[in-house]
Amino acid sequence: MGIRILIADDHHVVRRGLVFFLKTQHDIEIVGEAKNGKEAVDLAMELKPDIVLMDLIMPIMDGIEATRQIKQQDPSIRIMMLTSFSDHDHVIPAIEAGAAGYQLKDVEPDELVRAIKQLMGGENQLHPKATTHLLSHLTNKNSDEKKSLDELTRRERDVLKEIASGKSNKEIASSLYITEKTVKTHVSNLLAKLECADRTQAALYAVRNGILDK
Repeated sequence: MGIRILIADDHHVVRRGLVFFLKTQHDIEIVGEAKNGKEAVDLAMELKPDIVLMDLIMPIMDGIEATRQIKQQDPSIRIMMLTSFSDHDHVIPAIEAGAAGYQLKDVEPDELVRAIKQLMGGENQLHPKATTHLLSHLTNKNSDEKKSLDELTRRERDVLKEIASGKSNKEIASSLYITEKTVKTHVSNLLAKLECADRTQAALYAVRNGILDK
């Protein structure tokens, strides 16, 4: 079975061009086309494609919000942004929304196919310009994160390390010789200080900042 692709772009000519070329690939199947972000979300949930080629600027709902909703409802669907915009204000929100790929519309057809196949294989696929913006953003973000990390108490750091190791509150309580109620309090406090929405984000934060190595 080929890689199942959903194309989301409000320009008919762009969709037709992508369909025309990608259909020549024996291991790629076009399962649907969406004219706006809302339609992209609905079709993604209905068709369950492997990859959505997502435009950024579309009517009714833009590609960033569509990406966010698709990833919330089905994290297994991979999103590749295919857009004309390579600036920081578009790249970063797209990646933060859940896009695993970011390519420009002037990409060579063969390069697009390569990116699709590598994305299907689990690799992130970013255009060099997008990579530059992302690295710059992460550098600044890491600096801010280190400041937030300094606000944690020693015990909150211990709890964060246990969270990053995948332990439950009960397991953390046993490991640190404290009650589950105390663990919950520490978790609540560190999530607030780090501005993380949940334990998963906190675990990613911990890994990104090398907490497990300390």
